[in-house]
Amino acid sequence: MGKENFSEKAGQAYSTVRDNQHVRRLIEDEELRASLIAAALAGRKALQRIQTNRSSAVESVTQDKRVKKELQSAADSLRDAAERIREPKRKKRHPIRNILLVGVVTGGLVLVFSESARKSLLDAIFGAEEEFVYTSTTSTETAQTNGTPVGE
Repeated sequence: MGKENFSEKAGQAYSTVRDNQHVRRLIEDEELRASLIAAALAGRKALQRIQTNRSSAVESVTQDKRVKKELQSAADSLRDAAERIREPKRKKRHPIRNILLVGVVTGGLVLVFSESARKSLLDAIFGAEEEFVYTSTTSTETAQTNGTPVGE
């Protein structure tokens, strides 16, 4: 009966751990594990340095530069691990921005491929173009009176 009870508890513990997002992230994220290991190693070095100093622990922490450096390194590694274990913040979606982007791109494509749309836009911005009709100041009658044939 003791073995059955143990296996049930082990199965429950396994399913609880498997469903825990933090444990899953710890298993899957190599950088998270590296940050935690770095923090533990730096903390161990600081503790060893404090223990080997002949002064009190408070004096070691406040005055020994190596102890301060190791404790700072441990704190930085723990901060990195804490940031990695948190769920990444999801970006807020802005549907209005997406709709505007699609509209601008579509309008640009219409202007590129449609001559009439380009002309309408230019007319709206700069005003309608005036038609230029060239009329000669010399008429055919004056050309004939000078003795030059028309068309030459």
